[in-house]
Amino acid sequence: MAKILADKRIETQHGRSRPVAKRHMPWGTWALTLNAIFVYTFLYVPIIVLVLFSFNAAKVGAQWQGFTLQWYNELFADARLGDALWTSLKIAGSSTLIATTIGTLAALALEKRGWWGRKTFDTALYLPVIIPDVVMAVSLLGFFTLAFRQFQALIGLNLAMGLWTVIISHVAFNISFVTVVVGTSLANFDRRLEEAAADLGATPWQTFWRIKFPLIGPGVLGGALLSFTLSLDDFVVTFFTRGPGVNTLTTEVYGRIKKSISPEINAISSLMLLASTTLVVASLWMQRRRQA
Repeated sequence: MAKILADKRIETQHGRSRPVAKRHMPWGTWALTLNAIFVYTFLYVPIIVLVLFSFNAAKVGAQWQGFTLQWYNELFADARLGDALWTSLKIAGSSTLIATTIGTLAALALEKRGWWGRKTFDTALYLPVIIPDVVMAVSLLGFFTLAFRQFQALIGLNLAMGLWTVIISHVAFNISFVTVVVGTSLANFDRRLEEAAADLGATPWQTFWRIKFPLIGPGVLGGALLSFTLSLDDFVVTFFTRGPGVNTLTTEVYGRIKKSISPEINAISSLMLLASTTLVVASLWMQRRRQA
């Protein structure tokens, strides 16, 4: 250290300075940066355009003719759209409640090690997450068709698809997401707290509700919010498993798009985007709060 300071004093006395090497960003970093910019532009520019044109005064066409809130006013006055929204909320609420309960219990079961079939069960839970939606929808449609035939042949009961089949279908793919989110909270749980509670005389039931559940509660709520968002936004599974007269918000939008893309469609999509983004951000906030 002394030698370095001495060399610097000598250089200062003689008026010399060593050149400082400039750092250049590697080509690989430039390429990754440009790729990220391209990907985010490709994903978000169409969404921004959709939101902007939901305030466009033009009835048809892509030409901007001024700012207006007319389409949102007409949207809130649309009775058919209100019925579709209410149906979506009923499906999302019911499926979220059931999927959160089953998914939390599944995560608690997977936390216990040593029981037979645990790895197989854990692997099977990821299938609804990784398989395409259309495969999930077709498999559920085949399951309901086969089950209805069996019920009719065995007990003479004629069943048909309706609101309840959509709820069951949403529960089927939401359980996996809830289990993964709650499992993450359980992985960060300090099990010494349970041992301390047992040493102090608490029963397993008291330990769970007074210690364990409050600590994993943000994870459970985050999984519930994620499940509600997925159910509210789902179209493919709902389209295959709904019955006559069951019209959700996504299927209503699909039916209107087949005719024409009006500013009302842009307004509906913007509101759905806002709701989904809010729920996802709330879910992520809950999970990060638990980790912090």
